[in-house]
Amino acid sequence: MRAKAPLPRKLGDRFTVKEASGAGVPRRRRDAPDLARPYHGIRVTAEPETFDGRVKAYAPRLAPDQRFGGRTAARIWRMPVPAAWEEDQTLQVFVPTSGTRPRTAGVAGFRLAAERLTIHRVDDVPVLDPVATLFSCAKGLSLLDAVTLVDAILTTADNYPALRLGRPFVMIEDIAQRLDVWGRFPGCGTIRKALPLACYSVESPKETETRLLMRAHGLPDPTVQYRALDGFRLVARIDLAYPDLKIAIEYEGDGHRTSVEQWRRDIQRQRELEAMGWIVIRLTQEDLHDAGALIDRIRGAIASRTA
Repeated sequence: MRAKAPLPRKLGDRFTVKEASGAGVPRRRRDAPDLARPYHGIRVTAEPETFDGRVKAYAPRLAPDQRFGGRTAARIWRMPVPAAWEEDQTLQVFVPTSGTRPRTAGVAGFRLAAERLTIHRVDDVPVLDPVATLFSCAKGLSLLDAVTLVDAILTTADNYPALRLGRPFVMIEDIAQRLDVWGRFPGCGTIRKALPLACYSVESPKETETRLLMRAHGLPDPTVQYRALDGFRLVARIDLAYPDLKIAIEYEGDGHRTSVEQWRRDIQRQRELEAMGWIVIRLTQEDLHDAGALIDRIRGAIASRTA
């Protein structure tokens, strides 16, 4: 079989048909079967199978006034989007109100007022800023989903899983002000209700879920990421705590289970806290499914301290 002619190096591993023509690539080479066509007018050297691969494959087709928004932008920022990404999911691209929406299979186009089309770049991909991203994917969010996203935007923690935002990106007042400027849009009421429930110090989506679960069952709001000290030595940074009662509530994700080192640290930490008089309540996803039993455990711990 005759070997395919090499492509010009300047094209890289993904390019538009127009770029190929401009680089002198003949049509027969551009349309050869060794190049995949994930989107109309795009050629890539390998079929993209991941979310990031899909985004990078389509990015060359974005016009200067277009950028990713909605849940696509949220995933680019690594914000905690409610549902897992699936390979057939459409990319969401936003254009000015006067612009032309993309009409390509696998891509959904949306119009947004030009002053709302703020632009940031993540891995050289144009994307709405995190607050505009939050607003543009607000439709259909539950209150828990919305608070989780707001917590991620506000977090001051530098170990929130995979998040690509500065710490913190904005303050609650900034989001509220942007809400007033934007006015009405699908899901705006949910975002407005989420703001008073948001917190700056959360380190994971499950901390948000646990905190809201406790609030929904009438428990006092815990302190988030409380620093438990033994003299001047930091013993633990507790996910959720009632410091006056010395009650610690810790969510254990899969990383705590699969990492031997993490598991050993957790046990040592718990022993030290208990030696200092703390009650330590450790929970997993299963406990969040069985909320009644978890809430009873927390109430029982509070009762034991206040009897």
